[in-house]
Amino acid sequence: MTETGPATVRRVLQRVVFPTSRDVDVLPLYVDPDRPQLDVNTTGLTLKQRSRIPPAEPNAETPPDPHAVLGRRSYRVAENDHVSFGTYFNAFAASYWRRWTVVSEVSLQVRVSGPGSTVVVYRSMPDGRAQRVDDQHVEGSATELTFDLSLATFADGGWYWFDVIAGPAGCTLEEAAWVADVPAERADPGTVTVGITTMNRPDFCADLLTQIGADPDVQHVLDEVVVAEQGTRKVADSARFAGASAALGDKLRIIEQGNMGGSGGYARSQLETLEAGRSTYMMCMDDDVVCEPESIVRAVTFGDLCRRPTIVGGHMFSLYAKSRLHSFGEIINRYRFWWMSPPTVHSDWDFGERNLRSARWLHRRIDVDFNGWFMCLIPTEVLRTVGLSLPLFIKWDDSEYGVRASEAGFPTVTLPGAAVWHVPWTDKNDALDWQSYFHQRNRTIAALLHSPYEHGGRVVRESFNHQVKHLFALQYSTAELRHLALEDVLAGPEGLHGQLLTKLPELQAKRKQYTDAQTSPDPDSFPSVRREKPPKRGQDPTLPKGKVGQVVSAATSALRQVRPKRSLSDRFPEARLAALDAKWWMISQFDSVVVSMPDGASAAWHHRDPEEFRDLLRRTVEIHQRLHREWPRLARQYRQALPDITSPEQWTKTFEADAIAAEERA
Repeated sequence: MTETGPATVRRVLQRVVFPTSRDVDVLPLYVDPDRPQLDVNTTGLTLKQRSRIPPAEPNAETPPDPHAVLGRRSYRVAENDHVSFGTYFNAFAASYWRRWTVVSEVSLQVRVSGPGSTVVVYRSMPDGRAQRVDDQHVEGSATELTFDLSLATFADGGWYWFDVIAGPAGCTLEEAAWVADVPAERADPGTVTVGITTMNRPDFCADLLTQIGADPDVQHVLDEVVVAEQGTRKVADSARFAGASAALGDKLRIIEQGNMGGSGGYARSQLETLEAGRSTYMMCMDDDVVCEPESIVRAVTFGDLCRRPTIVGGHMFSLYAKSRLHSFGEIINRYRFWWMSPPTVHSDWDFGERNLRSARWLHRRIDVDFNGWFMCLIPTEVLRTVGLSLPLFIKWDDSEYGVRASEAGFPTVTLPGAAVWHVPWTDKNDALDWQSYFHQRNRTIAALLHSPYEHGGRVVRESFNHQVKHLFALQYSTAELRHLALEDVLAGPEGLHGQLLTKLPELQAKRKQYTDAQTSPDPDSFPSVRREKPPKRGQDPTLPKGKVGQVVSAATSALRQVRPKRSLSDRFPEARLAALDAKWWMISQFDSVVVSMPDGASAAWHHRDPEEFRDLLRRTVEIHQRLHREWPRLARQYRQALPDITSPEQWTKTFEADAIAAEERA
């Protein structure tokens, strides 16, 4: 009698797709016509050693032809041309499937036409070296080719991809997909509820809803899109909403609530997903992103085939430079309790200049601690086990959730080939404006909940250092808000839910009391630069300084804080600084200075105030001493409260209270 193995079913893991918009900025993420030129191997080198290696020259000699895109899944290769699909969206990230899923073998299925053409399959090693695996030739007008490929040797990294070499009459890639035989109990795809938090971005949000609703493959796995509407400019009032509503039909639900930030919006979608009880996953997605719809399907498929329930996130590309990837993964340094890229990752990578096959570092698998909620798939089993988002308003809700889930045995994977385009973090000013409160408070709370160190490692010391830097930089409003954040931390976790709707107006009112928070878009709203004495030796004080100059500036600036202000500084700025140059050691040279904002839209006039400096410095010392002293007690308090404040029951009370308040206001 012959024994048969477990029943299996063939599933599509990843389809080869193309942008039908023929956008030349995003096309390098799908097609690569260049010959690969591997960069220098930096394996085993320290960050300092890596920084000494000159950057590799761009290898984008031949841009992809946008007119070669024939449809969502088809591409035309000109006669005798050689085109590679070893790209971000169309290569197969074999090491991620090998590490996290039940898939042990994958098949590439390609349908091509063009006699005399060849399809060549390659694989890469963790250090980026490519190896030719197999090739097949096209004999007739339309040929089905299949390549069976093992994942056994992809423990630490590596991708599969294929190239097409066209014959004398050219070649058409009609469609291609990466498929696998999976256990029969995993045959049916899971389904997802997409949760979008929106705040006064009606057109952006309507466009996103249209992108989701217009894709038939997404519709196949989509249960519902829940929009937590928290703004005064409603998405339903957008001229583009009619198309979005038509595309999604009864799968679209809009819930209006007060402004509870991202954490309140996503918690609402998480709660609605659990209460509906039909979705396998809930996906967090920002309202101001452009989505590659295939990414949603890939995240769901990957989650279906993971060995255990796993959070599956996507990457973020820049909305303004669409071939640029901001980060290939995020981890938490537990001693500093700060988010960062893993040490082998290159930030702000431009695939338009050096694509996947030429960049060694992209072939090593990157394991992460969390994924940003601009696109993040969370199994409902994880929501039921570890709870919903912390009521943090904004900042650290996604990173804390990843750490919390990991401690409960649920990993996070940031999956290559799944991504959105989003406004880059570097174009925002969230470390200095009202958001600085949430950066400070929520980082400290996350560390209290999860830091393995008795006093939070370097958290308290870094907080003190940053506070002093803000004081030296004449950023008194930022320093005040960060101080208020620590006061609220010390008050305990009980007030977090109650502050969701009240804290932001309080912060905005407080900031208005400080001149450094009063910005103007009009350059002529500030007086011209005037100084009592000319700069020493005619040197421009706004020019960048070396390390020695920075140390000297820091030392002299410390002395300046106890000296009287220069008499003209109240009426005239002593300099104007571009946002790129506005470091604390630069600003601290002046008694008053006009500083541009990072978004380039406005500027603010900073004034040195010795009395304000002394008061804030005194309070900074006192509160950090207290935080260090009470850290063990606070950590116990927050950890004991965590299950309650993240529970569906507690969030339900918060949403009900908001609804009652809204009725009273109406």
